[in-house]
Amino acid sequence: MKAVILAGGRGTRLAEETTLRPKPMVEIGGWPILWHIMKIYAAQGVTDFVICLGYKGWQIKEYFLNYRLHASDLSIDLAAGRVEVLRPCAEPWRIALVDTGEDSMTGGRLRRIAPYVVDEPAFCMTYGDGLADIDIGALTGFHAAHGRLATVTAVTPPGRFGALARDGAAVQAFIEKPPGDGGAINGGFFVLSPRVLDRIEGDATVFEDEPLQSLAREGELMAYDHPGFWQAMDTLRDRQQLERLWAEGRAPWRRW
Repeated sequence: MKAVILAGGRGTRLAEETTLRPKPMVEIGGWPILWHIMKIYAAQGVTDFVICLGYKGWQIKEYFLNYRLHASDLSIDLAAGRVEVLRPCAEPWRIALVDTGEDSMTGGRLRRIAPYVVDEPAFCMTYGDGLADIDIGALTGFHAAHGRLATVTAVTPPGRFGALARDGAAVQAFIEKPPGDGGAINGGFFVLSPRVLDRIEGDATVFEDEPLQSLAREGELMAYDHPGFWQAMDTLRDRQQLERLWAEGRAPWRRW
């Protein structure tokens, strides 16, 4: 099964980082968040990727063109212009890097990569800024079992602020990271039939609007509940939280 990753947006809410690079290239622990997402899939057997490029997409191309050299030990003879790889280190990944337009919306990007997934029974899809300790095998198994066109992963994000447990004016406990209000949201990590792409009109189509709405109306969209860790990197605060988890060796999404 292939995994499609949306990596073309501008990430304006993380402008401190994204004025110079695309959001999926913002680093967590010295590695782009895009790499972390791909490692989540690869650790569970999905190693064939389609990356939807847009804003500053050339940086993502250059990163993977040079990935093997950056990850390996090298011997360089400057006078002769020779490079010898001493200790090869590379991921067993196949990656299609596809320009899906500078200003395309999420649906438009998916429609543009249709030729790369049209012959697949189904494919995974997610955003280039969300991490989770999700069981990809269970997700794809759930999708295959229900037989509908689309599956979305439902997550409950943590509350943003600490909470007080009180008895009148007396504070009984302080809860640093309480659960949210209980409402499930779209956590990405979709599994889709290629037939879903026929519902996308063009570059201006937002996938989360009419395409998903029509699937829901027709009973073709199912939700896979993921009760574990999930966090999107929308803001600098989110990035710092993810960085802290990685630095402390407590990154729940690290399944490799």
